Amino acid sequence: MDATLIAVAALWGVATGLLVPRAAYRFSVEPDEDWRDACPAGHPLTGPARGWLGSTRCASCAVAVPSLPGPMAHEGADAGAAAPEPEHQPEAAPLPAPEPAPAASRYAPAVLPPVVTVLACTALAAATGARPELVVWLLLTPVAVLLAVIDRRVHRLPDRLTLPLAGAAALLLGTVSLAPEHTGSWASALLGGLTLGGFYFLLFLINPNGMGFGDVKLALSLGVALGWYGWAVLFAGGFAGFLLGAVYGLGLMLMRRAGRKTGIPFGPFMIAGALLGVLFGALAA
Repeated sequence: MDATLIAVAALWGVATGLLVPRAAYRFSVEPDEDWRDACPAGHPLTGPARGWLGSTRCASCAVAVPSLPGPMAHEGADAGAAAPEPEHQPEAAPLPAPEPAPAASRYAPAVLPPVVTVLACTALAAATGARPELVVWLLLTPVAVLLAVIDRRVHRLPDRLTLPLAGAAALLLGTVSLAPEHTGSWASALLGGLTLGGFYFLLFLINPNGMGFGDVKLALSLGVALGWYGWAVLFAGGFAGFLLGAVYGLGLMLMRRAGRKTGIPFGPFMIAGALLGVLFGALAA
């Protein structure tokens, strides 16, 4: 049963992970801009769900360059005889080699997000087992990966994703709490969301340049997920996010690629820490 459950979770990760790259490309804009509706060359994004579903290759960018024709055969000349050359014929310039037709242009990375989604879903299924909260973790994972990709690209977390994610996490876990085989607490989940969100809000007030308000909104949903398994998991997952972010920043400084005041996207580390916390809580439950 566990092997089947893990396989189903992996397939879910594949199906949803393949949808992340295009959505991440469309959401990766500046705060005062609407989401993208065209590829970098200006071709409209087409496909199901008004262009939100599809690959990250633009077929319109594949412009085939026709091959240039070769020298024309002299009409009326014998096949085995060479045509006479006129005196003082100027030397012809060499013909340019035909260019190969380029492949369809890929406008966003399409490998890493699906791989991360598959690995996260598989790990959650292996740790949680057949408990009902696994459904919630699998539904939230693709959105969390999407947010991590967006924050990595443009250093922002869109309200259109963070706020619905927090509401969905609270509502879904509230529904799961009615199932007889759940192993968490909905009350502690709600308190966890308020606690972690309040802590990040305090950090934002202390240092607005070092902590974005999008991180505060993301902390609401992560706190709900971590709080489901109790306060120890909440603290462990929250601390893991800070630890991962600190290690990354220190590594950049050692490689002289960043300074003390260089801003880094903190959302991916918050999400990775929350994933570690939920895995720990699911295994210990």
